[in-house]
Amino acid sequence: MLTIGLTGNIGAGKSTVAELLVAHGAALVDADRVAREVVEPGAVAYQPLIDRFGTGILDAEGRIDRPALAAVAFGDPEELTALNDIIHPAIGIAMIQGKDAYQGTDRIVVMDIPLLKQFHRDMLSLDAVIVVDVPPELALERITTLRGMSQEDARARQAAQPTRAERLEGAEYVIDNSDGTVHLAREVDRVWSELERLPQPVTPEASPEADAT
Repeated sequence: MLTIGLTGNIGAGKSTVAELLVAHGAALVDADRVAREVVEPGAVAYQPLIDRFGTGILDAEGRIDRPALAAVAFGDPEELTALNDIIHPAIGIAMIQGKDAYQGTDRIVVMDIPLLKQFHRDMLSLDAVIVVDVPPELALERITTLRGMSQEDARARQAAQPTRAERLEGAEYVIDNSDGTVHLAREVDRVWSELERLPQPVTPEASPEADAT
């Protein structure tokens, strides 16, 4: 099993790249999806969030109302720390479990993580990182045009994320998404071919030395 991190700033087209990689045969573990799942009723973070922030963060159906939770947590550093202390470990455990489901296979497992940091590389034992890259101004244009976000909000979100240089610094592979869908598909094809040529990591259990003992 190869474990590959996938990241990119807002507007880069990371989700589209993830879909193309899955079409090639990758298994996908999506951090955004995991973040939604861990706060579902009965899931690991659901009750701790209610215990900490109260029932005012619930919608009419008893689910976590994400905008209501954000309104409570993001205006106060102490509340935000409390939120992160509940959410981040839950997401981390679920991501590891998602990866481990493919242990012992020869799959290429893509871990889609918007704010991928060295911590994630270490925690998930990533074999490589792919960065989906576009110039910031092009990303801004896409955000405001396709998502209907205001210029002010879009720029604020960009400013809150790692810089383009910071993203690229940690990348083994870069996918350029600045020139349309045909070009992007070719870029994904290129990187997928390179990933397929990578040697599969040998676990201690599978090594000849381990078998001989």
